[in-house]
Amino acid sequence: MRTPIHTLLVANRGEIALRIIRTARRLGLRTVAVYSDADRAAPHTRAADVAVRLGPTSAAESYLSIPAMIAAAKETGADAVHPGYGFLSEQADFARAVIGAGLTWVGPPPKAMDAMGRKDTARRIAVAAGVPVLSQVALRQAQDPLETGVSTDATSGEGSIGGGFPLLVKAAAGGGGKGMRIVRSQDELGPAVAAARREAAAAFGDDTVLLERYIERGRHVEVQILADEHGNVLHLHERDCSAQRRHQKVLEEAPAPDLDPVVRESLYKWAVRLAQEVGYTGVGTAEFLVEAGSTPEGAWFLEMNTRLQVEHPVTEEVVRVRGERIDLVEQQLRVAAGEELDFAQDDVVVVGHAIEARIYAEDAFGGFLPQAGTATRVRWPAATGTAGSTGSTTGTNGSTVRVEAGIEDGTVVPAAYDPMVGKVIARGADREAARRGLVDALDATAIGGLVTNTGFVRALADSDAFRDGEVHTAWLDTHPLPAPDPGPALVAAAWAIAAAAARDGGDGWRLGGPPADTWVELDDAVLRVSIGRGEVRRDGETPTSCRAVGGADGEGLLELDGVAARFAIDVRPRSVEVSTRGHTFRFVRPGASSVAGAELSDGVVVAAMPGSLARVEVRDGEQVTAGQSLGVLEAMKMEVSLVAPSAGVVRVRAAAGEQVAARQVLFEIEATPDEKEASDV
Repeated sequence: MRTPIHTLLVANRGEIALRIIRTARRLGLRTVAVYSDADRAAPHTRAADVAVRLGPTSAAESYLSIPAMIAAAKETGADAVHPGYGFLSEQADFARAVIGAGLTWVGPPPKAMDAMGRKDTARRIAVAAGVPVLSQVALRQAQDPLETGVSTDATSGEGSIGGGFPLLVKAAAGGGGKGMRIVRSQDELGPAVAAARREAAAAFGDDTVLLERYIERGRHVEVQILADEHGNVLHLHERDCSAQRRHQKVLEEAPAPDLDPVVRESLYKWAVRLAQEVGYTGVGTAEFLVEAGSTPEGAWFLEMNTRLQVEHPVTEEVVRVRGERIDLVEQQLRVAAGEELDFAQDDVVVVGHAIEARIYAEDAFGGFLPQAGTATRVRWPAATGTAGSTGSTTGTNGSTVRVEAGIEDGTVVPAAYDPMVGKVIARGADREAARRGLVDALDATAIGGLVTNTGFVRALADSDAFRDGEVHTAWLDTHPLPAPDPGPALVAAAWAIAAAAARDGGDGWRLGGPPADTWVELDDAVLRVSIGRGEVRRDGETPTSCRAVGGADGEGLLELDGVAARFAIDVRPRSVEVSTRGHTFRFVRPGASSVAGAELSDGVVVAAMPGSLARVEVRDGEQVTAGQSLGVLEAMKMEVSLVAPSAGVVRVRAAAGEQVAARQVLFEIEATPDEKEASDV
C-alpha cells in the first residue's frame, strides 16, 4: 500500500542530515531538522524548512532521545522519519516508536533490524541461509573466558574455533570498531575479553562478546542491497573498505579492485539471500571478510548494517540504472512510501571507479584522538563548496570531485558527537584516475582552527601501498604513516607575512633600492625573508628559494626550491595557519610582526633576532603615533626599522649601540587616557 510522504523529519545532524535534506527537497518534500543546544547554529539547522530543539548537548538527552524525536515530529506535522546513520539509526525500538506514532519509518522493518542488528543472531541467520561464516564462540556475562572450554586448536564447530591464534574478540552488539581486540596468545585472551566487555557495555549496554578466527590479511568487502515491499531484492554491486585504522574505515572505494569474479558473484548471491531470509526492505549493506587472493572458500559473512552507510556516495558515483546515476536516499524514501522498484537487476551496471576519504576532526598523528573547536576557515575542493553540497568539479585525468560536508566557516565542532565533519569523493574512468583525483582534491581541502585527519588520508591515498592494492584491514595498524614535515609550511608562513608587509607599504620596501629583508619569528624559529632575492633563510640553514606562482587572498601556489605546491595561509595577529597537502600547521607569533620583523604585542616592541640597537629615534616619554619609526635594529649586516604598534607615550627600554638579545624588550607604548577610552568604545 502506498503511503505518500509530505513532511520528512531527519533524526540526525551534520553532513548526513544535510545530505538527506537535499534529496528530500529535490523530491518536493517539506523538511524538518532537529538540533541540540550545541548545534543551535549548525548548518543543518538552517538547511531545513523548520528546525526543532531536542534538548541539551548530551546525546542521551537529544539525538538519542526517542521521546524527544517523536515529540518533534508531532509538533512539526512530520509524517515520516529518516534516521540517517549513527545515533538511533539501527535501534529497532526507535523504528517501532515511529511506526507506533502513526509515522512512516524510512528504514527496514523492526523485525529485520532485530534479526540482523546483532552479530551473533545475524551469524545464525547466515548459517541457516547457507552463507559461510567464521567459526565463533559467544562469551556471555557470567562466563570466565578462561573457564569456558573454548578450544583454539579444535576443528571448526560450535564451542570451538579452528586454526588457533590469532583470534578476534568483538562485541556482539553494535559496531564502529568498539569492543574489538586482537588476541595472539592464551595469556592475552583474558585481559582482551575483559577490556572488550567493558567497552561494549559502555557503548551498547550489552557486554556479550564473540571470539572468532582472525584473518591477518583480510579485505573488507561489502555489498549494497536495495529491496522493496513487493518482493524485489537487488544488489547494487560492491565496495571495498579495507583501508581501516583500529577497525574504523578511512578510505572506501567502488568497485572492489582486483576481486576474483567468482568471489564477487558469490558475495552478491549471499547478500541477496540474507535480505530475503529476513524480509528486508529499503537500503542495507552485507559486509564480508575476504582473504587476500582467495576463492569463495576464503570469504565469510561478517555483519549486516540495517541503514544507509557512510560510504554510500561511492556506490552512487559508479552505479548506473539505465544510464542514470542512482540516489540511494531517494530510493529509501520511495520504498518507505510503498513504491515498487522500477528497475531490475539487469538494469544495474557499474561505470568507472570512485574513492571516498572520510574527514574527521581528530589528530591522526597523535593517537587519532578526537578534536573539538571552531572551524575558522573551511575550503572544500568542489566549486559549490558549501556544507552539504554534492556539486562536482572536473579534476585531473577527467576525474570529478564530490563533497559531502557538515561544516563551513565558523561552525563549532562539539566534543559530544562523532568527529566526522565531511567526506571527499573522487570519481574517474578507472581506479588510478579516481585515486589521483582524490589526492588533488585533498590538496585543495583546507580546514583552519581545527585539527583534522585530511593530511593523513591524503598521504594514504598517495601512498604506493594503496596505489598497488596492498592495504588490508590491519595494514594501517602495522604501517604507521610518517608525520608531516612542517618545514615547507613554515617557509610559506614567513613568506606570506613578509609579502603582506611589503604590500602594506611598510619598511619592507626601500625607496630607490631593492626591498629590505624582513625578519619573522614563528614558534622557536627566526627566519629572514628577502622578497627581492626570492628566498627564505632560517638561521644556520641553506636558504629556500621562494616564488609566488599564482593565487590571491591567502590561497595559491608557491614554488619552493623549484617545486610548486598549493598553500592556504591565514595570517592572524598571534598565529599563522598554513594548509598544504591536507595538513594544517599552526605557528605561534610571539607578537604581531611589524613590517620590518620586530614583534609587536600589547604595545611592546621586542627584537625578533639578536643584534645591535643602532639608533633610537625617539625620546623616553615622547608622544608617538601608530607606525612612527622608533629606532633601527642592526643584525647580520642589515638594518631593520622598528615602528610603534599604536599611538601613545613611548618608554625606551634599551640604549643606542646596545647589544640586544632576541625577544628583548626595546620599546613600550603606553596608551594615553583619551586613546585608551577611544579603543574601549
